[in-house]
Amino acid sequence: MISHTMLGTNDLEKATAFYDRVLGELGCARVRKSGNSAAYGPGKDGTPVFWVCKPYDGKPASVGNGTHVAFMAPDRASVDRFHAAALVLGGKDEGAPGLREYGPHYYGAYVRDIDGNKIQACCFNPE
Repeated sequence: MISHTMLGTNDLEKATAFYDRVLGELGCARVRKSGNSAAYGPGKDGTPVFWVCKPYDGKPASVGNGTHVAFMAPDRASVDRFHAAALVLGGKDEGAPGLREYGPHYYGAYVRDIDGNKIQACCFNPE
């Protein structure tokens, strides 16, 4: 149903350094970079599924209140590493790693990236 997700940034170099490391903790790699955007994936058909970019209208990037992107993690340890890496790279804690009420094994962590976008890593596997 969803082709891809894109978040805005005001500094693509800092954003790619952040996402290269943070998404790398989940086993996801950058597959493309141009002057205004970077893409991560690939998805099932080989296309990128997550993009970070400078807004095409040239205005500053801003965050959406109530919006966040959740990335699947292979295990709880990856969620922990995602959260720790984000904080080391200038992200802000929005919810430490732990079990959530969304399901019997739902384990997640929330952070804000360097532009203030809210992102999450989660897994549904028992410990």
